[in-house]
Amino acid sequence: MAAVQTAHDLATKLVAGDKRALARAISLVENDDPIGWDLVKEVYSHTGKANVVGFTGPPGVGKSTLIGALIAALRRRDETIAALSIDPSSPFTQGALLGDRIRLTDHFLDPGVFIRSMANRGALGGLSEATLQAVLLMDAAGRDNVLIETVGVGQAEVDVIDHADTIVLALMPGSGDSVQALKAGVMEIPDVIVVNKADHPMTDTLVREIKGVLALGHPDDGWSPPVVRTQAAHDLGIDELVDAIDAHRKHIIERGTLAERRRRNLRNEVLELATIKLREEIEAAISEDAEVQTLLDQVVERRLDPGSAAREILRRRDEG
Repeated sequence: MAAVQTAHDLATKLVAGDKRALARAISLVENDDPIGWDLVKEVYSHTGKANVVGFTGPPGVGKSTLIGALIAALRRRDETIAALSIDPSSPFTQGALLGDRIRLTDHFLDPGVFIRSMANRGALGGLSEATLQAVLLMDAAGRDNVLIETVGVGQAEVDVIDHADTIVLALMPGSGDSVQALKAGVMEIPDVIVVNKADHPMTDTLVREIKGVLALGHPDDGWSPPVVRTQAAHDLGIDELVDAIDAHRKHIIERGTLAERRRRNLRNEVLELATIKLREEIEAAISEDAEVQTLLDQVVERRLDPGSAAREILRRRDEG
C-alpha cells in the first residue's frame, strides 16, 4: 500500500510540473521499478498533449547543438520543453555514458526546460524500451514539446518512428555517414530533413542528392519532407526549422494522421513491452529447468534446430 501511495504522491507533483518529481519518475521507469509502472498508470490520462519530435541522423552532424538552438527558439515563443537524449550505455554501470549533454547546459537553469539522458542499454535501433514511458511522463508533466535525440547509430535507428509525432533527420555535407543515410531505409523515415553545418562547400551537392532521393518516393499522405539548411552553432536556419516542424504538425492534424500515428506508436509499445515481459518470464522459468538445458545442449550439438527447441520451450511453459 505504501508503494501505491508513493506513486500517487509523486504523480500529483509530476502533473503539477515539478521537475524533481519528473526526474525521479523517469529513474523509476528506467530501472523497471514497480512504482514507476504504477506512476505511469496514474498519470496516463494526462498525456497526449505534447508535440513529440524525434531527431535522428549519423554521429557528428550536430544533433545536440541543433536541439539546443531549437530549444532556445521555442523558449522565445514561451513554450516549455523536455529533451530526452538516448545515449550509449556504459559497459560497466549501464548508465548514460555521456550524461546530460554538455552542449545543452545553457538551458539547465531554465524552469521551462527539462533535460535528461537515458541509456539505450543495447536496445536495437538506439532506443531504450523505457523511452516511450519517459516520453509519457514528460507529456504528463505538462511540457508543450518533447524532443527525443537518438545516439546516431545509422539505419538501425528506424524505430525512433515509433516514438514521435514528427521525425527530423539531420545530415551534414562532406560526410560519408550522411551519404549512407540517403539509402531508402533511412530516407523513408523523416518528415523534415535538416542539412546542418550548411556553410560547407558541399552543401548544395548534398541538398541536390537529398531532393533526388525524395523525388523517387511517392508520399501517400500529401506531405513531402522539406529540406532545411542550418548552422546550429550560429543559430542560422533555426526559425525555418521551427516553421517546418509546425507545418508538419498542422498537416497531420488536419489530415487526421496524428491520431493514426499515435495509435500505431502505442500499439507497437504495448507489443514491445509484452515481448520483453514474456522473455523475462520464460528466462526465469527455464533457468533452473534441467530438461530445457538439455534442449539447449542439443541445439549446440546440432542435434536439434533452434525453432524446434523454441516451440518445445513454449509448449512446456504453457503446460506448466
